[in-house]
Amino acid sequence: MKKPYLIIPAALLILSAVSVFNVQAQDYRSQRETMVRTQIRARGINHGPTIKAMRNVERHLFVPAVRRNRAYEDNPLPIGHGQTISQPFIVAYMTQLVNPGAGDKVLEIGTGSGYQAAILAEIVDEVYTIEIIAELGESAQKLLKELNYDNLEVKIGDGYYGWKEHAPFDAIVVTAAAEYIPPPLVEQLKDGGKMVIPVGSPFMVQNLMLVEKKGERITTRSIMPVTFVPFTRKE
Repeated sequence: MKKPYLIIPAALLILSAVSVFNVQAQDYRSQRETMVRTQIRARGINHGPTIKAMRNVERHLFVPAVRRNRAYEDNPLPIGHGQTISQPFIVAYMTQLVNPGAGDKVLEIGTGSGYQAAILAEIVDEVYTIEIIAELGESAQKLLKELNYDNLEVKIGDGYYGWKEHAPFDAIVVTAAAEYIPPPLVEQLKDGGKMVIPVGSPFMVQNLMLVEKKGERITTRSIMPVTFVPFTRKE
């Protein structure tokens, strides 16, 4: 004797799917709060807008689906093409170093997943971000548009030369290690502006540098050792 089919009403299936989604959303929110508490604030990040942005931006959306369960861990994660999404603390720390505020215009070199750009877009009026790997830049652009970051523009190209059409910038955030500080980026800093950039040899420990521009005077300060993927150039 055949067993009768179990017919589940469509409305019940929809409610079930919504319930699963809500549970996942709550779980990610809980993980994000834990990240902010244990990885960000506990390590001395006290810049209010940065903390708020780290709490608001859904980091799990910026990592490959197979790694979303690790999105809020205290580690960088691979995003393909030999690139990574930086450790949450490093993202927050670099953001705090340039001290962004409402009304600012910021340039980012190395869009990657788009996460750092989203953090900046939560804080400032205008974000311009450059990615040399077309596939990553296009993917980030699509996601950032879906998330309604309409104060952000993505460009595919060589970040060494910055984005002169939109200069000068209040701050520049470079998320790849350069062997030296690119002069065009210094030129595109506004008077009083700041740039944070990892400097050093590829695949080795580099120094996170803070560059400040005051009139004709350029000062650089080594902040801490870091390890970033190389600053890629067009051949």
